[in-house]
Amino acid sequence: MNGVLILVALLLIGIIARSNLIATAACVLLIIKFANLNFILPLLEKRGLEVGLLFLLLAILVPVAKGEISEKDLLMTFTSLPGVLALIGGALATHLNGEGLKLLQIDPELIFGLLIGSVFGIVFLGGIPVGPLMAAGLTALFLETIHLFK
Repeated sequence: MNGVLILVALLLIGIIARSNLIATAACVLLIIKFANLNFILPLLEKRGLEVGLLFLLLAILVPVAKGEISEKDLLMTFTSLPGVLALIGGALATHLNGEGLKLLQIDPELIFGLLIGSVFGIVFLGGIPVGPLMAAGLTALFLETIHLFK
């Protein structure tokens, strides 16, 4: 029953918090475990993040494909204050996501805390769970800041 109780707990948390993503992820992993399809787990671990990010990017780029964003809008990205700040924000977020991935590779048990924190953010702060990487990146930033002041 390695990991099953934690996955069931995450499934229940996802249902209670009305987080379809957390509930579905836990449910899919439970099905994989109970169907004895464990050979899929390393593939998900290795490529799941890339596939998830691919679908996230596809969803974000739909307005471009639909022609709703013009070349003029694109030029505004490089010439307006909001556009420049978006570029800086994107670069910093990407850096934090990389740091979060490193942290999760070193301390994978943190994922449970990140998920509980995400559920808290969904339920009490009206947040949207886009994945644990940014949460891990912020955690890495917090840990680095604490280590600076020790």
